[in-house]
Amino acid sequence: MSTISIIGSGGMATAIAGRIAKAGHTVEVFSRDPAKAQALADKLASGAITGTYGATPAGDIVILAVPYSSAVAVLADFGKALDGKVIIDITNPVAPDLSGLVTPHGSSGAQEIAKGAPASAHVVKAFNTLFGQVLAKDERLDAFIAADDAGAKARVSTFLESLGLRPLDVGGLPMAQTLESLALMMIGLAKNGAGSWDIAMKVDIG
Repeated sequence: MSTISIIGSGGMATAIAGRIAKAGHTVEVFSRDPAKAQALADKLASGAITGTYGATPAGDIVILAVPYSSAVAVLADFGKALDGKVIIDITNPVAPDLSGLVTPHGSSGAQEIAKGAPASAHVVKAFNTLFGQVLAKDERLDAFIAADDAGAKARVSTFLESLGLRPLDVGGLPMAQTLESLALMMIGLAKNGAGSWDIAMKVDIG
């Protein structure tokens, strides 16, 4: 197994980190607040470690688990420390009133994040259509991924499979726009038609 680095210490970071730890990987947690990073590492209690915010992550795969509104600033804080890394963007650039997405027309959160990442890094969109409480369960779930780099996509697919998820490739990074719209629809469904966050999108392949 390998070390997987995760930037963030909120609900989604906790759910994803828990799944990673259960799969036998070492989790490295980064947070602007060292106490929050340590608290999450302690909660995982499986050899999890913390990293110094802004320093080079130990993992080749780095999960960006922060709100979209602060994602670009976080990338700037790490700068060249992310050279050559595969960055998994889980963010959803959703307007506070759920009226739509806040990204520029024709772009996605993942594409905007890629602009702020080092040129040698590869951004992969994943996890954004999976709610934390569903991820926390030990169930096989469909995980959609979008990326331009085939090698990065293959590495993330292998990683997702190790977590008991089924990776489903939807295409290049511009397809992140569609995945973010899908997440917005799922949030609307959770708040309205389903009345629960305990939902997941499943694909039946005949």
